[in-house]
Amino acid sequence: MKKLANFVEKRLKSERTASIWTSTLQRTILTASPIVGFPKIQWRALDEINAGVCDGMTYEEIKKNMPEEYESRKKDKLRYRYPRGESYLDVIQRLEPVIIELERQRAPVVVISHQAVLRALYAYFADRPLKEIPHIEVPLHTIIEIQMGVTGVQEKRYKLMD
Repeated sequence: MKKLANFVEKRLKSERTASIWTSTLQRTILTASPIVGFPKIQWRALDEINAGVCDGMTYEEIKKNMPEEYESRKKDKLRYRYPRGESYLDVIQRLEPVIIELERQRAPVVVISHQAVLRALYAYFADRPLKEIPHIEVPLHTIIEIQMGVTGVQEKRYKLMD
């Protein structure tokens, strides 16, 4: 977390209007906590995909205890909805207000969120097809910097840990 704080503070030191957006889940709030000097905003829409009755289970546990669910998810990860939970399509829909607000921003925004959410946001800004979203690589401990320009999206990746 300290590496992230150092990176963000160094990278955005001249951008005092930058902000940090997190989900409402404790792990993203804790990840953002060492970053000082920037306002932090929590968005429920940035929360991880709701795994419903599978919440807290590993994929191996789902495979063993709920083989039909495991196979359904494997067949169509984009449209698969966890029992009493969400699908990637649900996540995409709930991100709409976040995307609108991100597009309105003139200052940098650091988004600290979860895999499914970051995949969906990345796909939107990088103009990737819907069907690719569940399979987009979003490596852990990596900053993906996206800048919108007249020639399109420019992307840089910074690995914080090996």
